[in-house]
Amino acid sequence: MSLTKEKIRELLSDVYDPELHVDVVSLGLIYNIDITENSDVRILLTLTFPGCPFGPAIVEEIEEKLKELEGIRNVIVDITFEPPWTPDKIDPDVRAALNL
Repeated sequence: MSLTKEKIRELLSDVYDPELHVDVVSLGLIYNIDITENSDVRILLTLTFPGCPFGPAIVEEIEEKLKELEGIRNVIVDITFEPPWTPDKIDPDVRAALNL
């Protein structure tokens, strides 16, 4: 099986924000996925707010989840707050279910 952004995004949809109980993909917390020639995976992630106490746990779960995928050499998770996360980044169906 080849390593694709879609497969990585699928795995990341099993990583949940512990406070909101919604996966990081649907929340719009994953800003970018890069796969290098050497099969390193770099994730650009934001959090719902700077200082989010669940940030380290989310990063750790992302790293653990992706290391399960065959073909990945290294997982690098970078956190950014530019642009800042806002609820409009949530998947529209999820936003509706959350009444946002």
